[in-house]
Amino acid sequence: MRIELATEPGDPQRPNEDYASVALPAFGQGGVLVLLDGVTPPAEDYGCVHTVPWFTARLGGALLELSVSRRDMTLAEVLAAAISRTAEDHRDTCDLSHVRTPQATVVAARWSEDTVEHLVLSDSVLLLERADGSVHPVLDPRLDELPPAVRAQRAAVRALPRGSAERAAAGRAYARAVEALRNAEGGFFTAAADPSVAARAVTGSTPRAEVRSLTALTDGAGRWVEVFRLGSWTDCVEMVAERGPQSLIDRVRAAEAADPECGTHPRGKARDDAAVIHVAP
Repeated sequence: MRIELATEPGDPQRPNEDYASVALPAFGQGGVLVLLDGVTPPAEDYGCVHTVPWFTARLGGALLELSVSRRDMTLAEVLAAAISRTAEDHRDTCDLSHVRTPQATVVAARWSEDTVEHLVLSDSVLLLERADGSVHPVLDPRLDELPPAVRAQRAAVRALPRGSAERAAAGRAYARAVEALRNAEGGFFTAAADPSVAARAVTGSTPRAEVRSLTALTDGAGRWVEVFRLGSWTDCVEMVAERGPQSLIDRVRAAEAADPECGTHPRGKARDDAAVIHVAP
């Protein structure tokens, strides 16, 4: 079995809000990977005394432990339990109903001798490499399917000069529009304090014999494909398999550095936290 992972903050002066981990149970059958991308709140009150890294560490740790110890539960059930456990850790001190309460995107995969299970919630991605070399991206498309009016707001923000007061004001209005769609019907879902969102995750299973490798990416790493268009998902898996996860992050950093003002490749952050896990089970 081959296991490699790499993660790097977008800004060295700020904590990394991504979480990446792999566990191999002591009984020697199968394993689990968990990847989270913490949602960065605006520089305003978000109802919680804790940081996003505090939240991702606890949610990720609970999800990893329960995925290993409770193989009788589906990954969606495990995620629901992990969300509930994490919420109890700060329910008495924080306003968990706040729309900006700490939250994260989720990728989880669990494999046994017979089956590979997967779960994806929001805009991180899991790449399943089949035995024949083909690559199947497991994606939750809802964040990319925002209502036309909200997509038009995003386009209007990107058309304004970076650093201008007009862009800042339009950006705040766009952020409020997106927030209204988070964890709401007709919108998109992240893991925050409500365990019921686990039922909204994209889930499935594949026979173990049909899977050559698993590659999990936060969107900060996946932008090599989705934002910079430097290769396909198949190219991405081939690079990570041949050169390691850090090679993908390094190429993303080079692409970000070549477009520091986000003019050629519009994106929410010039540089983003990035995490990659690669497993050949």
